[in-house]
Amino acid sequence: MKTNPNRFWFLVILLGWVFDFLFWKNPVGINFAIYVALCITTGIYLLNTDGLRLSRHSSLLLFPIAFFAAITIVRLEPLTAFLSVAMTLFLMGVLAFTYLGGQWPHYGLLDYFLGYLSLFGSMIARPLGFSAELRGGQQSLSEKRSSKVWPVIRGIVIAVPVIAIFASLLSSADIVFARRFEDFVQLFNIDNLPEYIFRLVYILIFAYALAGTFLHAAQKSGESLQEKSAFSTFLGFTESTIVLGSVALLFVAFVVIQFQYFFGGQANITIEGYTYSEYARKGFGELVTVAFFSLLLLLGLGAITRRETDKQRGTFSILGITLVGLVLVMLVSAFRRLALYEFAYGFSRLRTYTHVFMVCLALLLVAVVILEFLHREHSIGFTMILASLGFVISLGVLNVDGFIVKQNIQRELQGTSNKVLTQDRPDLDSQYLLNLSDDAVPALADALMNKSLPENIRDKISVALVCKQYDRQGSAYLPWQSFHLSRMFADRAFNIIQKDLDFYYSITDTDWPVEVQSPSGEKFSCWQYYND
Repeated sequence: MKTNPNRFWFLVILLGWVFDFLFWKNPVGINFAIYVALCITTGIYLLNTDGLRLSRHSSLLLFPIAFFAAITIVRLEPLTAFLSVAMTLFLMGVLAFTYLGGQWPHYGLLDYFLGYLSLFGSMIARPLGFSAELRGGQQSLSEKRSSKVWPVIRGIVIAVPVIAIFASLLSSADIVFARRFEDFVQLFNIDNLPEYIFRLVYILIFAYALAGTFLHAAQKSGESLQEKSAFSTFLGFTESTIVLGSVALLFVAFVVIQFQYFFGGQANITIEGYTYSEYARKGFGELVTVAFFSLLLLLGLGAITRRETDKQRGTFSILGITLVGLVLVMLVSAFRRLALYEFAYGFSRLRTYTHVFMVCLALLLVAVVILEFLHREHSIGFTMILASLGFVISLGVLNVDGFIVKQNIQRELQGTSNKVLTQDRPDLDSQYLLNLSDDAVPALADALMNKSLPENIRDKISVALVCKQYDRQGSAYLPWQSFHLSRMFADRAFNIIQKDLDFYYSITDTDWPVEVQSPSGEKFSCWQYYND
């Protein structure tokens, strides 16, 4: 970048303008993936021109970055899309502060924190230092360039009134040219001046931050961070043993009750006056919270507890393994409670998120115990990062909204064969289907075309599709920057099933909430509500 600073500043300002071009008033779609690719490509190009090569380990980050960026084009479900964007930006930051060193697989949690702290500092201060450094050694060169710049400025000043005169004459000569010229002038309408100023300011701010990021990758990413514990090991082994042992005994008591009243079968639950659905509805969120904070407790005690002998280290590891084993039993209980709740009331986004989170948390707990037993505590931070990435990957691959549709239809088909488990069990909820994104449309369309499904189920699916089709008409003319595969697949699905939808329902009232009517005369209101 020092070899050609003008090119450097031109490219970062160009990236700032491209950000405005891709995202100003445009929903997220293919624009995010395009911009990520442009930023990474530009950064690698600028650093390569200075002889700074991407390290082999850091090059591995390009694969998950590309994957999460691609997920934003494939999934519209809100949490999946948000986490995919967040993970993409997180990994791009890791790439920036480990570009040359490539030590990110060996980082602990504190290393990542310090790396981001240093990166943010560079984004604020490093471009100014870079500019000052260049000015110090290039004064004579700037004087030569100024002698070339002023003639250009004078030529522009003279040309503007000349062009204005000729343009007005040509506009009078041709109506079409006059209209095009008026549209061009409208771009510089004084009424839009505040907007232009705002956009120019954030373009420059964004370019400045990108410049700091690229400079940090060039100048600081080769430094190795060595994790230093934020806390000294001040807690004695006895105190730590008492804490872990007490929590373990409490968990043992809870697990014993769980075996008696949950794992023992429905009879033990109904004796206490609960139905399965009532018992399942209570507590799975609390159990997941207990499991999460148990992990934090184990990690915290491991970081501050003095373990001076092999016997103390072994005892602590045994207590940790015992605690994790009990927590895993509670997670199994929470998983079964959630499964019963879903069987009684159907699937929702929050319940699906919780399902996936519990599996990832269980795997993380097992990994933490293994690392503790092997005395590889320093790798726990990297393992937690991998678990977080695994959670987001699972949501993206699963297709949460499509999964909900399939599971709720399957649940409806199962009927009410078990009276104890399904008393007051609601049917397939057409209204909840309206809350789902376009990710759900192909699954709904497949179900509608499945002639083996009972007519009452296909009727509920069809009304949800009619309402969704009407609701999405407002987004039918999105710019190319917001192109999204999920919307494209939904459009194709609607084209395939259009005749079936026209047969099932017709719109009778376009005022909010929109009302549709079935061939039998039954009316349905397309209002939405949110159910966790």
